[in-house]
Amino acid sequence: MLTKRIIPCLDIKDGQTVKGINFISLKSVGDPVELARAYSDQGADELVFLDISATVEGRKTFTGLVERIALNINIPFTVGGGISSVEDAAVLLRAGADKISVNSSAVRNPDIISGIASRFGSQCVVVAIDAREVDGIWRVTTHGGSRFSDKELYSWARQAESLGAGEILFTSMDHDGTKNGYACEVYRRLSGILDIPVIASGGAGTAGHICDVLSDDGGRADAALAASVFHYGEILIPALKRELAEHGIPVRL
Repeated sequence: MLTKRIIPCLDIKDGQTVKGINFISLKSVGDPVELARAYSDQGADELVFLDISATVEGRKTFTGLVERIALNINIPFTVGGGISSVEDAAVLLRAGADKISVNSSAVRNPDIISGIASRFGSQCVVVAIDAREVDGIWRVTTHGGSRFSDKELYSWARQAESLGAGEILFTSMDHDGTKNGYACEVYRRLSGILDIPVIASGGAGTAGHICDVLSDDGGRADAALAASVFHYGEILIPALKRELAEHGIPVRL
């Protein structure tokens, strides 16, 4: 049985780690390099770095910051934000990223998924999907959740997989930062229709929430991503993993 992964997320704006609720009211929570090193030392399985304002501001991800983080950690490292071409991905992989996350650019130009996958392999491609439920339909958004697209979550996830995505990282905008738990029923459905791993994001408030989204009786996600509960020390990764193991969820201790 494959182990489930615990993934802290560094949302970066103006070179600092930030966190908000439903993608707004952002507050600085610390230096990204220091946080990355701490999470690596605590036993996080992977790290995700998202330059959340790069697409909105029409610029590229901070390559220098990616290099500094990569030098300070020894776990897989996913980078996203402002990546609009295969060459953008190449630059970040050379800077130390292990995987590339595409979101708005993939909605606009799905061929970027197959382009990165064909050059570097599907294992390097994470398609991030931000969506909000509107009248019972999960509508995909872009530009940091600020614009609705014409895509629907489940059909877009299947299309992304067919184009070469190696993983799907889904964030529920309705749950993001609320600490009220993940949208487990959505992850359960995604895991049922996809053959690639699903990373759950948005809503972690307790260890129990993470247990729920990873469990076979809950969301059946392959990995749980969280930010504020880790940044503020509300959940410590070693203790979280021990609790998950006690509930029969396979994790790397």
